Formats: sequence, structure tokens, C-alpha cells
Amino acid sequence: MKLVLNIDRTFTDTKITIESPELDKNVQDIIDFIHKTDIEFLVGKRGEMQHILKPEEIHYFHTEKEQVMAVTKNGSFTLKEKLYELEALLPSNEFIRLSKSVIANLHELSRFEASFNGTLCVYFKSGAKEYVSRTYVPMIKEVLKLNRRKVE
Repeated sequence: MKLVLNIDRTFTDTKITIESPELDKNVQDIIDFIHKTDIEFLVGKRGEMQHILKPEEIHYFHTEKEQVMAVTKNGSFTLKEKLYELEALLPSNEFIRLSKSVIANLHELSRFEASFNGTLCVYFKSGAKEYVSRTYVPMIKEVLKLNRRKVE
């Protein structure tokens, strides 16, 4: 991997360009690191109060009555961001989409339980549970390395 740094006082903005033949783990780690520096906290609302939420403190995000909720050990908070915006902002090595309506913090997952229809039930350390849509099961297995059999 080559690194090129060009410092020039005539530049008005900082611009990062990544050139790669493929999107591999190293490139994804760099992208996640860059995004992580962009999002140090989120603002969640509960009642009339606004709270500062650190992404690492959030167990999962879900939609409820067309609002995005962040669930922490201190309760649920309403966010202004949409799930797709959060998915783009949050580091993919820490947060993963479980379904159309849920994004989970990988560090807050406790265990999985397979069901007959091909979905997974995810249990969080907090005791909460959510279901993984069949569409997202292969991606989650890949991320968590659940599929360890070698294909020949």
C-alpha cells in the first residue's frame, strides 16, 4: 500500500482519495476510521431534553412509528437521522444492519438463535432481542465468521 500526502497552502479543503483495485478489509478499515472521526456523538431527544449519545454506548438503532430510536442502557432516545444515514456514518466494523428497521452495535451482541424460517434472533447483552431478516443473515455470518467451513 502506498501513501501519498500533498500539503499545499493553496488548498481550501481537505480531500481524501483512495485508489484501489478492490474494496478489501484494509480499504474498509481506512474508510471506517475516516467516518469515525466524523461522528463523535449523536444527539438524542427524550421528552423535552436533548442528550449527547456516544456511538459506542448505543446498543442498537430501530424504527418505531416512523422515527429512529437509539437504545442505550439509559433508555431510548429519538434521533433526527434516518437509518440509512446512520449506516453510512457509523463504522461498519462496529455497527451492522440486522433488518430494514434495525442497526446493531456488534459489541453489544450476546448470542444468536436460529429459527425454522431461516431468520436469526439476536440477543443483546442488555437482554433485548431483535430479529435478523433472511436478506441480512449471510452478511452477518460473514462479519461474525460464523460460516467457518471451507468450500472446496
